[in-house]
Amino acid sequence: MGSTTSKPTYYLPAFVKTEIPSLQSKTVVITGCTSGTGLVAAKASVKKGVANLLLLNRPSERATKAEQIIKAEIGEGQQQTINVETIPCDLQDFESVRSAANTIKEKYDSIDVLCNNAGIMAVKDSPTKDGYDTQMQTNHLSHFLLTKELFPLLKKAADLKGEARIVNHSSLAREGKPLKEKYQGKNGGNLGGDGLAKWERYHQTKLANVVFSLALADRLKGTKIKSLCAAPGFSMTNLQVNSEGMNWFMWLIARFAAQSAEDGTMPLLTCMYGQQVKSGEFWEPTRMAKMNGPVGRVEQLSKVCTDKESRNLLWKASEEACGAFQIS
Repeated sequence: MGSTTSKPTYYLPAFVKTEIPSLQSKTVVITGCTSGTGLVAAKASVKKGVANLLLLNRPSERATKAEQIIKAEIGEGQQQTINVETIPCDLQDFESVRSAANTIKEKYDSIDVLCNNAGIMAVKDSPTKDGYDTQMQTNHLSHFLLTKELFPLLKKAADLKGEARIVNHSSLAREGKPLKEKYQGKNGGNLGGDGLAKWERYHQTKLANVVFSLALADRLKGTKIKSLCAAPGFSMTNLQVNSEGMNWFMWLIARFAAQSAEDGTMPLLTCMYGQQVKSGEFWEPTRMAKMNGPVGRVEQLSKVCTDKESRNLLWKASEEACGAFQIS
């Protein structure tokens, strides 16, 4: 796996070889696979023999090329056993998310892993077609909806094979102010403008990712479905490189502390496929203030992440946006 950035990759090849088991018979869904951690996770899945890999991306030349890149990773003699398919899905449009979920339900009986990876960072204060903040709908609300819609297929896999997983992707930006309901409502375009406020909106989405994971883990107790969350540290993905919010100070940090997208994908892959992980866990890099290095489990998340009132607030607001999420 060659690096997708100028940063060298130190750990991922050995990690994929030794830490990820065979994925034969597994059906895996990943959002946001045209570059960065999503693309790396998809390539690693193919290398380990995944049966069905479903790539949820907005239709584009990048999506088409990404599918070709991933298929090129299929080993000799495995073309008939590994299915890679792109499912059109625009996370800024609830109708598109529902359509993608319906397509999957029509074609597949079960899903072993749903990886809610896609995300955008520090974009303009603007509403989606549905009226929500662009960052919140892309990074959290549409993933809540996708998880809700695909939950019966996850339950089927857990019943058949003894386990299924839902993996959300947060970041270091989760730390900050507590969750506020206004960021999850139909307030797109009226949440502070395009200065520092865009970073607060981004923080709210990344905090929502971990709070959603914990709220879901609460509701999944007693089931065979795991809810997990990961963070990539400071990884040089397109999310970082192409962000409107990158300034000279962040570039300086990136030069000395950032790691490659490949190494930054290890926490995500651990949550997707690690053999010892438990529901409710959070995994991220372990060096340089959690910005790089080998992956490890976070022993204690901060209070802003674990607050139970935030779990209730987020679940209520998410259901108001996406409909009731029945877990039984």
